[in-house]
Amino acid sequence: MSQGFASKPALTRKSSGLSGTVRVPGDKSISHRAFMLGGLASGETRVTGLLEGEDVVNTGKAMQAMGAIIRQDGGAWIINGTGNGALLAPEIPLDFGNAGTGARLTMGLAGVYDFDTVFTGDASLSRRPMGRVLDPLRRMGVQVKAMEGDRLPVMLRGPETPAPIRYTLPVASAQVKSAVLLAGLNIPGVTTVIEPAITRDHTERMLIGFGADLSEETDTDGTRTIRLQGRGKLTGQTIDVPGDPSSAAFPLVAALLLPGSDITISNVLMNPTRTGLILTLQEMGADIEILNPRFTGGEDVADLRARHSELTGVTVPAERAPSMIDEYPVLAVAAAFVKGRMVMNGLRELRVKESDRLSAVAEGLKLNGVECEAGKDWLSVTGRPDGKGLGCAASERVSTHLDHRVAMSFLVMGLASEHPVGIDDSSMIATSFPQFMALMESLGAKIEQA
Repeated sequence: MSQGFASKPALTRKSSGLSGTVRVPGDKSISHRAFMLGGLASGETRVTGLLEGEDVVNTGKAMQAMGAIIRQDGGAWIINGTGNGALLAPEIPLDFGNAGTGARLTMGLAGVYDFDTVFTGDASLSRRPMGRVLDPLRRMGVQVKAMEGDRLPVMLRGPETPAPIRYTLPVASAQVKSAVLLAGLNIPGVTTVIEPAITRDHTERMLIGFGADLSEETDTDGTRTIRLQGRGKLTGQTIDVPGDPSSAAFPLVAALLLPGSDITISNVLMNPTRTGLILTLQEMGADIEILNPRFTGGEDVADLRARHSELTGVTVPAERAPSMIDEYPVLAVAAAFVKGRMVMNGLRELRVKESDRLSAVAEGLKLNGVECEAGKDWLSVTGRPDGKGLGCAASERVSTHLDHRVAMSFLVMGLASEHPVGIDDSSMIATSFPQFMALMESLGAKIEQA
């Protein structure tokens, strides 16, 4: 959410079964990367299905500030890039609003250039640590000036000749991996990233699609080694962005919780590094059908049919966290309605998202009568299958902490709980899912906005 926006409280009430077929907005991760790589490549890139939320638009504006030419042509975005190694020095600070992915990946992309680049963001983004990206950039010779704790605003200046590095990820983070690889595009020699735990691989897939010289190998213990030859040519591509599985999670979970529901979500990204939520829900007893699986534009895609299901609590292993890290807030809401107890492990990364998501989710659950306990990197929830007693007075609202996924998750909760669930602000939902309210209402959800 951009600073200065007025808050928009919202409330949901117990709803009847959801029905219909919908398509969620384009995948946020792929949309960010489409603007970045299209803005860097030679020639024209044509993108359809792009997520037109504030976060992605801010990434597009940053690429324009560095020389890319971007315009809309009906439902498509046309990007004429600068050519690899030919970004221009931005004349103004790059303001990413709430977009952590956009900021961190662009730090890698632009930080190694021999000019000053200033990165800023809104109040939420300015609280989030950037050190995990800045540390490998420093090893490449990048000069960093940042606020205390490596927080925004940050100014980067690359060396005359940046040096390639061999970097082992200290945490499972697709953002850090991607920042290092994108930096490697403008570095002579081979940049190597070693990934002990596999994370989403959109950057690698898209780099190969644009023509980068990139290779991968996986050891018997699951460690991936990724090598990128720098200063190669990137060529514009045609990209159709599939639906974002993190956005699909909200109507999907809502349908599972509401008796009589039967919905289909079409054209959802099914990249194996992004399907942890579906696997977990199926383990809980969810009736989810994967229909018409197909492979388009370098990615696995399918339609999802979800029907009301009686869910049982399970223990989610820590190693699954990278494949569903953004879906834990809505999974925690689903857990509030399970039979038994649900335990989610490996959640340390939630502490450094748009908010401290783990604390925000636990606080919201407790406010709405859910028995739960949060540790440093885990969350335990005891469910009430019938939703009796859950929710609270309309005057009480969940504190969203400017976090779009917290906001949408608790709006889903109110559709199935006995009492309404309110949130203090829904305006930031536009950062990732501008159509959320309309889409949910089209399926039959009861949503009230202040």
